[in-house]
Amino acid sequence: MPVHRSGTAAPRRPHLFAAGTILAALALLLALPGLASAAGTAVPDRGTARMGQGVIAHDGQGGGSPTGTNAVQTEGVDVSSHQGDVAWSTLWNSGVKWAYVKATEGTYYKNTYFTQQYTGSYNVGMIRGTYHFATPDTTSGAAQANYFVDNGGGWSRDGRTLPGVLDIEWNPYGAQCYGKTQAGMVAWIRDFVNTYKARTGRDPVIYTATSWWKDCTGNNAGFGATNPLWVARYNTTVGELPAGWSYYTMWQYTSSGPTVGDHNHFNGALDRVVALANG
Repeated sequence: MPVHRSGTAAPRRPHLFAAGTILAALALLLALPGLASAAGTAVPDRGTARMGQGVIAHDGQGGGSPTGTNAVQTEGVDVSSHQGDVAWSTLWNSGVKWAYVKATEGTYYKNTYFTQQYTGSYNVGMIRGTYHFATPDTTSGAAQANYFVDNGGGWSRDGRTLPGVLDIEWNPYGAQCYGKTQAGMVAWIRDFVNTYKARTGRDPVIYTATSWWKDCTGNNAGFGATNPLWVARYNTTVGELPAGWSYYTMWQYTSSGPTVGDHNHFNGALDRVVALANG
């Protein structure tokens, strides 16, 4: 240790100051979006979440094409700004007949490719709708339902517009259940679906994965009688469904399909897709 000429030890202030500066810089980096979480894992920027983003990380994926489905399934896709401008004619010619487009997230984000994706799918002949990526830790269910409806999530009885979707799944920005108790999550979802129906006259579709639904709602069975189910499972069979639903309306079965990664089966022929659109 350095010693003053007086014989007293010199203070270590420069070293302490340097250490404090480094720690402050690290704390700032960890707080910035899109860099790192406290656990060292990458955190995406707010607004970039997309349908099914957490499926592989939490549920894994199987190999091969789906089996064990009904004889008639109608192919569809879901897209977000992650896909950019979509080749809708290519998808249509490959047999894709319906699509869902991300419209909003939380009360802070609108899809920057919304017009190309929503109008483009319609122009090639597809039946299309929109979805909202829920962030229950930021604002209420009612606030997010209103934001969704006001920014592309509406519905009209034209035979070409599907009801809106509540995408409720793993939180890519933090704790998987958004810091809510199971009862709190159920109440948040109920707030969203009730508000959406009041605004549009339609019960929204609920997109989720069975394992997330079990963990974060306690496998609540209270929505199956009113809200169509869109289940996420990347495997050859759809597997167990969340409580309250005896069948799925849509099944997202892969994130690595042709042209657009996220491909889905509608549980029925094209006339059933039209029926859902018409309510």
